[in-house]
Amino acid sequence: MMWPSIALLTFVTAQRLFELVIARRNTMALFARGAREIAPDHYPYMVALHTGWLVGLWMLAAGQPIQLFWFCVFMLLQVLRLWVLATLRERWTTRIIILPGAPLVEGGPYRFFKHPNYMIVTGEIAALPLAFGMPFYALVFSLLNAAILTVRIRAENAALKSAMILK
Repeated sequence: MMWPSIALLTFVTAQRLFELVIARRNTMALFARGAREIAPDHYPYMVALHTGWLVGLWMLAAGQPIQLFWFCVFMLLQVLRLWVLATLRERWTTRIIILPGAPLVEGGPYRFFKHPNYMIVTGEIAALPLAFGMPFYALVFSLLNAAILTVRIRAENAALKSAMILK
């Protein structure tokens, strides 16, 4: 049966496209309020990684059976993703955007973790391929994501610290 894998991949694709629309709207609104983007040079690589991850899944996983455990892990991560989006609201973007004078978000999952969104995305990049029985794919994209996140988190922390938001 192909339809479960196609349905899951369609869900993830639609979700990511919808999030890009939200992120663009939020980014433009933040810029209008005087925000600035930090370390934009890594962003095309991040987009390429996530696009490659999803396109590759469409090419390799469509029609594969779904492993229930990893599917459940992935769906739990979707609930946590919504928690992050609901917490950040209009400040959620896919870029590193600093709004001078705005306080650091400390509610929701940010009470427990400094970068919960990155933890969730890291889990998603591994869990979805594992749900399709693709451990090597999960490993390769997890390592690539770790490399990009190393750059991104370092830049974000430095930006927050220089804006005196992060102590």
